[in-house]
Amino acid sequence: MLKRIRIQHLTLGMYLHEFCGSWMDHPFWRAKFVLKDPKDLARIQATAIDEVWIDTSKGLDVAAGVTSVSREEADLQIDSEFALLEDMPAIVIAPPPPPPAPVAPRGRLPATMQNELKVAASICSESKRAVVSMFNEARLGKAVDSVSAQNLVEEISDSVTRNPGALISLARLKTADDYTYMHSVAVCAMMVALAKQVGLSEEHTRSAGMAGLLHDLGKAAIPLAVLNKPGKLTDDEFEVIKSHPVEGYNMLKEGGSVEDSVLDACLHHHEKIDGSGYPDKLKGDEITLIARMTAICDVYDAITSDRPYKRGWDPSESLRRMAEWTKGHFDPRLFQAFVKSIGIYPVGSLVRLTSGRIGVVMEQGEKSLTSPRVKVFFSTKSDLRIPPEVVDLAEPGCNEKVVAREDPDKWRFPDLNELWSGMPERPW
Repeated sequence: MLKRIRIQHLTLGMYLHEFCGSWMDHPFWRAKFVLKDPKDLARIQATAIDEVWIDTSKGLDVAAGVTSVSREEADLQIDSEFALLEDMPAIVIAPPPPPPAPVAPRGRLPATMQNELKVAASICSESKRAVVSMFNEARLGKAVDSVSAQNLVEEISDSVTRNPGALISLARLKTADDYTYMHSVAVCAMMVALAKQVGLSEEHTRSAGMAGLLHDLGKAAIPLAVLNKPGKLTDDEFEVIKSHPVEGYNMLKEGGSVEDSVLDACLHHHEKIDGSGYPDKLKGDEITLIARMTAICDVYDAITSDRPYKRGWDPSESLRRMAEWTKGHFDPRLFQAFVKSIGIYPVGSLVRLTSGRIGVVMEQGEKSLTSPRVKVFFSTKSDLRIPPEVVDLAEPGCNEKVVAREDPDKWRFPDLNELWSGMPERPW
């Protein structure tokens, strides 16, 4: 049985199933092991992680009287919270922007998902080259070309305006080798989408996009052997990784070409609401709005992406896990707005429908967070692949609905990303 417990109740002999937090918050490259070494216990207790999941069928249980939460209880609570988002009014942090001009950016009309995916693939390819160049220049001590960076932000912002799901979803398909660079592109796109969701002005939306693009520039100062290490980090290596916000801030500050809000997001995107983050252990409103936004987008892309040491989690499952950490980690209202901006079942999520068919989410529904368009392709009743069929769960008369999230690692469908994108794996 899985139980969620506070870190102070973790003892030797327990089977550690999962950390309740991003793997960026601790030096362990794996969970799922019996805790035997007192040094490992001390290292875990020294991290910013507050809670863990243990499996009592494989190790010791908690002592009598210790508070714990079962997986079923946790899932029920999160599903209830997500369901409430449907009926909540728009979450607006700032005054809404003026109505958009009748002509879409760069003269294009609002795009369908499939059309925008093709444009987004081109933007991803162009963006990767630009960010690689930016990081290489930073390693040489050269200032960021703010004009080129702003042009890139505008290209990404235009795509998000036409169809929010396309570029955000496609940028997730990065390889482990591409991660450092394409992570910047993905976070930029999500920051733009989140800024629009909470009603930031066009000027502040551009700033949010720039913050997303540049927030991890400090990783240019991290030795590649540490940054891309496929195994367990030493404590010293983990401290080196944690230096990247300060390194990036110093790089951008010396360059003198970016605004203060972008500098702040670079320095403070690893701060947490409860004050357990770094580098300054800020808490609550001490953390600026743009830094709190960046923290959410940064973690979501990190945990949904393949890394040298870990496969990415399913998008929908990632939101569920992030919801468990919201109390101490993220700004709850901003996290709710983030979920609204990408959907409870983001594009690429593997889901089971009422009929027992399994499908992958292709696009968000226009009116409902729980009724996306799904491409079904597998029958659990016959345990066989079936001809792909697109099911719009929001369509009048549709009797299907999502009844469960599915774990892609359990099913290992080799063409999962091609099914929702209609394009070859990582087409950029």
